[in-house]
Amino acid sequence: MGLTYRQAGVDIDAGDALVERIKPLAARTLRPEVLAGIGGFGGLFAIPPGRYREPVLVSSTDGVGTKLKLAFLLGRHDTVGIDLVAMSVNDVLTSGAEPLFFLDYFATSKLEVEVAAQVISGIAAGCELAGCTLLGGETAELPGFYSEGEYDLAGFCVGVVERSEILDGSSVDVGDSLVGIASSGLHSNGYSLARKVVADQGLPLHRPLGGVERPLGEALLEPTRIYVKDVLELRKTVRLKGLAHITGGGIPGNLPRVLPAGTSAVLEERSWRRQAIFELLAERGGVDREEMYRTFNMGLGMIAVVPSGDAGAAVRTLRGRGLEAWEVGGVEKGQGEPTAVIRP
Repeated sequence: MGLTYRQAGVDIDAGDALVERIKPLAARTLRPEVLAGIGGFGGLFAIPPGRYREPVLVSSTDGVGTKLKLAFLLGRHDTVGIDLVAMSVNDVLTSGAEPLFFLDYFATSKLEVEVAAQVISGIAAGCELAGCTLLGGETAELPGFYSEGEYDLAGFCVGVVERSEILDGSSVDVGDSLVGIASSGLHSNGYSLARKVVADQGLPLHRPLGGVERPLGEALLEPTRIYVKDVLELRKTVRLKGLAHITGGGIPGNLPRVLPAGTSAVLEERSWRRQAIFELLAERGGVDREEMYRTFNMGLGMIAVVPSGDAGAAVRTLRGRGLEAWEVGGVEKGQGEPTAVIRP
């Protein structure tokens, strides 16, 4: 018998076994618009009939980044899939779109079916939280390309919004209010810095530390919050004028993206609660305030811009859905390019 693909490092049977494990997970996420999903060469999805006069598709792609290194280290793979979905569906949401379907790309040196199944179970859970379908994906076994026991993830989401209801920040004006919605923790940004603090300071991952009341590793692996259903419901209650997903670059790097020129978002730092994990990283790592705000979400995963008279109703609606939310500031007159300022 000659040389086989398995001997070269690629196990086709393992890939087939994984597909069979994925099918019931994907089935839980099915929407009625799905025409063909897992197993084909392409996923087929019909735009929801009768709901849109001028449907506009909104797309986004992202990964999980070096947060995966913590998953490898701790041997926990069931939550990073939620992160993967969250980063894309939350981005799509900022345009006012409802996420429709999601596709994933899972790449590893040697496919371990049990680990991959745990990852994809998290992806399916994230899709359920977002109300979108896990329409398909790709599993790539690349011998020698990744370190043993490691993998990488990428995700792709498509949503839809009525053209007249697109959120683009163009209606934001001086006097509008900023409503901050709590993050669940670091989400999926800043982990190269967080991991450096942990490594340099020798911080233990398996026990609570400082004000963090659970094992530090668990706090760092807390999955990214998915805001889709809550924000779509909020939009039925108040007029949303802009929505910023606070990812890499923090509040100063993301909030100005939904503001017009000549304005500045001014936030009062004392108006919202930050999780203890942020203070721990700042103190133990010697990271200054400006760098913390440029790197992490600092407790706010999403910021909505609403008319000043709607801020109270927005906060009540979000809190009624079990989220922490606060009026954190307002839009003021600025000069030139839009900015975001956080006052101590």
